[in-house]
Amino acid sequence: MLTRSRSRSQSRSRGPGTGPGGDGEKAAVRRREGAASGSKPCHCPLKRPRKAKRLHVAYEVVDGAREEGKGASPLQVPHWEPQDWQQQLANIRTMRSRKDAPVDHLGAEHCYDSTVSPKVRRYQVLLSLMLSSQTKDQVTASAMQRLRAQGLTVDSVLQLDDHTLGALIYPVGFWRSKVKYIKQTSAILQQRYDGDIPASVAELVALPGVGPKMAHLAMAVAWGTVSGIAVDTHVHRIANRLRWTKRPTKAPEQTRAALEDWLPRELWGEINALLVGFGQQTCLPLHPRCQACLNQTLCPSAQGF
Repeated sequence: MLTRSRSRSQSRSRGPGTGPGGDGEKAAVRRREGAASGSKPCHCPLKRPRKAKRLHVAYEVVDGAREEGKGASPLQVPHWEPQDWQQQLANIRTMRSRKDAPVDHLGAEHCYDSTVSPKVRRYQVLLSLMLSSQTKDQVTASAMQRLRAQGLTVDSVLQLDDHTLGALIYPVGFWRSKVKYIKQTSAILQQRYDGDIPASVAELVALPGVGPKMAHLAMAVAWGTVSGIAVDTHVHRIANRLRWTKRPTKAPEQTRAALEDWLPRELWGEINALLVGFGQQTCLPLHPRCQACLNQTLCPSAQGF
């Protein structure tokens, strides 16, 4: 009895697989076979192949396979546009139908001499735009008349001394700085462009005293090319009052980018003169005439005045 009990306990202490037919006996058989064949026994554990993980991509179609040869369609971004903008624009067109704002007869397209060569006309357009910054249209038009009386060309302007040029353009805003810019720009045009003006926005804004608004207007008036929306203080103010920008903007260039992001391109050439005249007559900076505005019920800012 003692012998049988000791035999059972020894068998249990060896653990599973060490008895007859267990893994221990099978391993011993493999070692003997390996020794007989002359190969070294391998003690490396066998690695089980890992199951490949499936990566799910955000735009991948999971519920059904696409037809062969058709890729995933690009992610569609919802197009933002202001509420009621088409009706607001139609109302502004109605209010501006008489074309009797200062910009309509004193703007840059009315300040050049139509009897001179196209090259000289383009130069005069650019100069009128340079003078118009921070200046009322009436003051700009008067300064242009005095300059044209002197024969307004690149050569004639370069022959004027600074004092005489200043007297001719006074009282336009920042007239002293503009004397310097006009002289510098005229010299560049004479040296690099044979007295003409550049035909690209990038080259125009590189000229002293020429900003983005002037460049886009020069492209439209002088070259007949709509390169972008010209945004001045009027366009900047009205676009924010009407909420024509996705979020409020603090500078005209931010407003230009915001408008060009959604406004149909065929309207870009119209919007400057339309809103400038509207800002001169109705949507004034300090005391807008909301009672006389057709957009009174559609304007988000009307209740604040």
